Amino acid sequence: MATATADGLAVGRSRPKRAIFVADALAAYVIIAPAVALLLVLFILPTLAVFVIAATDWQFGADTLSYVGLQNFAELVGDPVFRASLFNTVVYVLIVVPSTLVLGLAIALLIESGTSLRAFYRAVHFVPYMATLAAMAIAWEALLHPTIGLVNETLESLGLPTANWLRDESTVLPVLAAIGVWQNLGFAMVLFLAGLTAIPRDLYDAAEIDGADGMLDRFMAVTLPLLGPVSMFVVIVTALRAFEVFDTVKILTQGRPGNASEVLLHTLYVESFQFLRTGYGAAVTIVFLVIVVTLTLLQAKVLDKRVHYT
Repeated sequence: MATATADGLAVGRSRPKRAIFVADALAAYVIIAPAVALLLVLFILPTLAVFVIAATDWQFGADTLSYVGLQNFAELVGDPVFRASLFNTVVYVLIVVPSTLVLGLAIALLIESGTSLRAFYRAVHFVPYMATLAAMAIAWEALLHPTIGLVNETLESLGLPTANWLRDESTVLPVLAAIGVWQNLGFAMVLFLAGLTAIPRDLYDAAEIDGADGMLDRFMAVTLPLLGPVSMFVVIVTALRAFEVFDTVKILTQGRPGNASEVLLHTLYVESFQFLRTGYGAAVTIVFLVIVVTLTLLQAKVLDKRVHYT
């Protein structure tokens, strides 16, 4: 009788626990269901649709399509416009990312070392990041005008050579990259300022006791290593934003002169929505996606080994 009673109590206690577990699991599924649904509708299904469309010759608005397999990707390999846009995008990223990283850190160090107008300097440098890209591009178009632009007028007053910055094949891409650096500089600066304020002052005192009494010594021994996580985040985010450059190219140059300022997203836009070659544009999208994901994973893997986490 005692044994039966004990077993009955054990079964009676386990049932409420199971019921509580089932209720908690059900509540968890209900809570995450909206997020999963949005992820499915806004990300997973469109991504799958891009892969399907890339294997067809579908033109935007057409009622019919045909399966062409890898023909769109084979055409990409021989397309000089695509090769130019890929090369220009890589060059653009190689200019924007290191420049943004170095200048953002330099400005953050200067602001952090100052004692007055720090909030003003932070706001001034962060405004470009918050500005509307279209308005920013129009403002730069006026500044870079070959005859009445402020840039050329300033250079001319100083006796320096001028140029038609947005219509010269040798200057258009560096100018677009400089605008990209200017746009992302405030974001990098704010992150570096946050990282600098998080470094304990005791570490600088300890480094000075150990012999790192110079400013450069303290920077190399304390500041730079402890800014590793922030630097890695800045590199990854800035690289992603640089690869996504489109607005300034579309407004300022439309990929001209020639294909000197053509970039991947502008090629995607032109092929998909001007030439209506949606299948070909989907192939460009897949190449762009593969490049961005691969570089992001490589950056995270390589930089993570060099980062000191506290």
